[in-house]
Amino acid sequence: MPKFHIQRSIEINASPEKVFEVVSDFRTWPSWSPWLCAEPSAKVTVSDDPSSVGSTYAWVGEITGAGEMEHLKLEPGKLIEDEIRFSKPFKSKSGVSFEFKPAGDGTLVTWHMLGSMPWFLFWMIPQMEAFLGMDFERGLRMLSEWIETGKISAKTNIRGVEAVGPLKVIGIRKTCTFDDIGSSMEAAFHDVSEKMSKQEIPLDGEAISIYHTMNAKERTFEYTSGYVVPSETAADTNDFSIWSIPEVKALTVEHAGSYDHLGNSWSAANQYARYHKMKQSKDGCFEIYKNNPESTPAEELQTFIYLPLK
Repeated sequence: MPKFHIQRSIEINASPEKVFEVVSDFRTWPSWSPWLCAEPSAKVTVSDDPSSVGSTYAWVGEITGAGEMEHLKLEPGKLIEDEIRFSKPFKSKSGVSFEFKPAGDGTLVTWHMLGSMPWFLFWMIPQMEAFLGMDFERGLRMLSEWIETGKISAKTNIRGVEAVGPLKVIGIRKTCTFDDIGSSMEAAFHDVSEKMSKQEIPLDGEAISIYHTMNAKERTFEYTSGYVVPSETAADTNDFSIWSIPEVKALTVEHAGSYDHLGNSWSAANQYARYHKMKQSKDGCFEIYKNNPESTPAEELQTFIYLPLK
């Protein structure tokens, strides 16, 4: 049977013993699970002894499906070996492990999943590895913040289908890797604001980013970042990329908090849309930033995510 191996790592500013203590305690998992963001109401059940061999963590939800995880081996400060058993949307079983290694004054945590797929689904493995890898990255970022600060500085609120638009956007179109998205967008917003100023275009509309394409395997985005402007606004297209959309219905998700965790809300939006069999249009999904990150504390940032529908 075709096999897969997914692994992602992060450095956390805490000792291996401390990080092991948190990860081995299944009671902490709902706080940093990358999947519960889409369905915080999913029922989670943790065994009475949550951090010993034989302990289990089980979940049941409409969007998240159902399954359980069991501790098979625990080496304090070094290793956790688990088995994850899915029952919905389909039955499967995989090995999961966490390795903890000293890294300077902190800990390098590596999250693994090993499993196999039926032979006729071999073509799904690259896509599954890419998307589950992004889930692991989101979970590790939340785990790190939870351990270092005792909280997660972001929340997701699925608002449902709402009207949005019409919108006209003046921006700059770029391509970047997942890892460089923050710095790339910051540079794009700086460039477009300078060019708008030179052309005496008022910079009083909301900031926006439109995602045109995403390649999960290559880990790249093609996007436009810029500002919403009145429909009659004229601009030199040699300097700008112009994007517009009429009034449309869109699945709307509110992200409150740090941009570091925006991926949680995007994942929730896409999971919700798939579960409810919503058909997305080809206009491009986008996010609108409701306040200025330069003058707003990270935990007070507000971002609205829109998935236009057919």
